[in-house]
Amino acid sequence: MAWDEKLWKDLESSSTTMKLHVLPVSANSHGCIALIRHCKADIEIIDAMGKTRSEEFLKINPCHVCPTLEFDGDDAGAIWESNAILRYLAVNLPGGEELYPADPRMRGKIDMAMDWRQTGTYACISKNIGYCVFGQFGIKVSEEGAKEDFATLLTEHFPVLTDVYLKETKFCFSDTPTIADLAIAPALTFLKARKNFWAKVPEAVKDYHARVLEAFPDTKEYFDMLDGMCAGYDGEGADAEP
Repeated sequence: MAWDEKLWKDLESSSTTMKLHVLPVSANSHGCIALIRHCKADIEIIDAMGKTRSEEFLKINPCHVCPTLEFDGDDAGAIWESNAILRYLAVNLPGGEELYPADPRMRGKIDMAMDWRQTGTYACISKNIGYCVFGQFGIKVSEEGAKEDFATLLTEHFPVLTDVYLKETKFCFSDTPTIADLAIAPALTFLKARKNFWAKVPEAVKDYHARVLEAFPDTKEYFDMLDGMCAGYDGEGADAEP
């Protein structure tokens, strides 16, 4: 559906506002921040670090996760899960269609890549490989599981990314970035927490990761925050071999 300028003006003139609650080092938050800044949307970004279990936050989101997009005024409520937020914002913000084209077939491909990210790459990257950096918060990882997950990335998921989604384009099914890229690329940074794993990531994947992040310069401070945390990690598992 083409952007309805009148609808947006009606929304602007109403009492409805939005706030995005984020964890500053969260790759899941970064895609949503990048979309908001790319569209120059007047949405307040709130640091929720250490607050997601508070009574106030749980009233907004009982699942206590970030990012969370909070509504105010007549449309009170919230949306969580990063891909749901990306889709909602891309559909409703001026300029969002650039990142989430209205063509049904193209949108279907973008949705497919985003769902694949949730069940494929992110499931492998987060649980045992990248989340070692959060050990200070009591998160436990399996070193054997990290090796198995990385093998799955190399043999199954990365080939799909490079040989299917990026086969003829610089970004997922497109020569310009989409919300699929904002879902997939930021989380790849977690692989840097294990330097020997990162060394074996295919160059095509590394190039894609850099290309997506460079396409959203207004979010560089957040991208750099996660990059610094992961690349500088020297705790348990940092020197493990894949």
